[in-house]
Amino acid sequence: MISAGILLMRLVIGIAFIGHGAQKLFGWFGGYGPKGTGGWMESIGIKPGVTMAVLAGLMELIGGFMFAAGLLTPVAAVLIVATMLGAIVKVHAANGFWSTSNGIEFPLTVLVVAAGIALTGPGSISLDALIFN
Repeated sequence: MISAGILLMRLVIGIAFIGHGAQKLFGWFGGYGPKGTGGWMESIGIKPGVTMAVLAGLMELIGGFMFAAGLLTPVAAVLIVATMLGAIVKVHAANGFWSTSNGIEFPLTVLVVAAGIALTGPGSISLDALIFN
């Protein structure tokens, strides 16, 4: 049952990150693609915007796939944690804690789930278990 719970967390976080990466890279799911996201990133001081949008999108897309699959889970978690740290520092920290004020509550929660799974392992229902056990 523990592995099923870990799988559920990996799938929800991983699929959400796949979607966020696709928003940045391809403009899917209501996203703005590299140019639109890059323009927004430049407006908050992240330069060069398009390059950083592509890098963030790749970290989210690749990290999301790996995390959902339980493949090289610590590496996947690092990609997710790094993305969330960037979001916290550049976007959310100035707004306090609560999500209702665009604060750090949600990105911190995602960061902690990813870090927790990296520390506990991806569970037996994962590619890591299949490959490395």
